[in-house]
Parts: sequence; structure tokens; C-alpha cells
Amino acid sequence: MQLYKGRPEDEEGRSEKEIRVYDLLDSLGTEYFRIDHAPATGEDPGLMDEIERTLDARICNNLFLANRQRTEFCMLMIPSHKRFRSSDISKQAGRSRLHFAEPEYMQELIDCAPGSASVMGLMNDTEKRVQLLVDEDVLNSEYIGCHPCINTSSLRIRTEDVFGAFLKALGRDFITVRAD
Repeated sequence: MQLYKGRPEDEEGRSEKEIRVYDLLDSLGTEYFRIDHAPATGEDPGLMDEIERTLDARICNNLFLANRQRTEFCMLMIPSHKRFRSSDISKQAGRSRLHFAEPEYMQELIDCAPGSASVMGLMNDTEKRVQLLVDEDVLNSEYIGCHPCINTSSLRIRTEDVFGAFLKALGRDFITVRAD
């Protein structure tokens, strides 16, 4: 695995949604680093460790959640070593009991498939139906490791850039939560 600064020089074979992420980050003047890799599904801990070592950033879990009626959706950014407890996070977020949403909602709202959900996907939620929830430990990291809406590349971006210029450009806010 090799770390590259910025977007790929050759975009042939890259998905449109991935290119849109690079376009937005570039338009904001956001510095980012990228690696390309085999599909990262979380089922290969060795691959995830290698990605994090190469990026020099921890990739957090991005959980796509919904209420029982599927009328409210949230994306929870949480460190991989922490556990999602629905009652705790739901209460902190001021939402009725959240649970994992079906993949078709993730695809429809943020244009990401399971295993590729990322804060970058919020750029595709033009109706702002998805509320971002962020564990406080993510905010205390220097960098965010995330996918550009696909799970065959990973990005390292300064946390302050993601929760500053990026979310501001999208007109988005977030709710800070604390998981155990």
C-alpha cells in the first residue's frame, strides 16, 4: 500500500461518487492523503490494521441508523474499539430508539453501500435527512480516516477540516455523543 497526496492522477475505473468527493475536497482547498486497497469490509482485521498504519490515522466505524418508523436517520462516527449501545446513543441524540437501518436507505440517502459509509456521503444527502452523530473521541483525534464513498480507497483528512470547512460547505451540523 502506498500513501498518495490528493486525488488519483488516473481516474479511469473510479466511480462517479468517489470523484465527487475529490472534487468537493479540492474545491474547499482541503489537504488529504489517499491509499487504494482491496475492499475493506471489516472482516479482515489485518487489512484494516495495514490501512490504518499506512494512513497514520484510525478509521472509525460509521454506523447508519434509523428509528423504528424509518422517518429519522443518523450516521454515527464511533471509534472501532467502542460499542454501540442503542439506548445510550439514542438518548444523547434526542431520538427514539435507533437501530441499524437497512442498506437500501443508506444507498438512497448517502449513496454508499454497506462497508463504505462515510462522513463524505453526507454530501449526497441534499435533503439533509441524515443527522450526524460523532463520538467525542473522534473529535479529539488529529485526523479522520474515512472512505470516499467506496471501500477500495481510504482518506486521511484533518479532523478540523472535516468538522469545519467540509460540514460548513454542506450546511451541516453534528451532535456530540459519548459511547462506552
